[in-house]
Amino acid sequence: DLVVVPGGGWITRSPMGAWAEAQRGALPAKLAQLHREGVVMTSVCTGAMLLAAAGLLKNRAATTNHGALDELAATGANVVRARVVDDGDVITAGGITCGLDLTLWLVERFIGPESALALEGSLEYERRGMVWRRQ
Repeated sequence: DLVVVPGGGWITRSPMGAWAEAQRGALPAKLAQLHREGVVMTSVCTGAMLLAAAGLLKNRAATTNHGALDELAATGANVVRARVVDDGDVITAGGITCGLDLTLWLVERFIGPESALALEGSLEYERRGMVWRRQ
């Protein structure tokens, strides 16, 4: 009951990737439907722009790749400069390496801190920055 939306292709306006899918509209419509059905939405990098195209980020805290932050703000999202932004049923992460921080946060949130710490050791990666959370 969790969807991870990857980015890619947004900043360069590639004919394949997040920007192209936002233009087509079918994927944002499906994401909106899944969210209405109670699925937790997450994104990495410019995958947040697909969540925005689905109407899921208006007046909500979110982040994306630094190269698309102004565009994210223009969609009505409340841009937070953090590696991971947890706004309850929508969780966004910055650029591609923030995907590691997102993964560890999801493990911590849904399984527990001990599991996240074990995974951190297994990945040989120490989390950076902070997770912004709505209180």
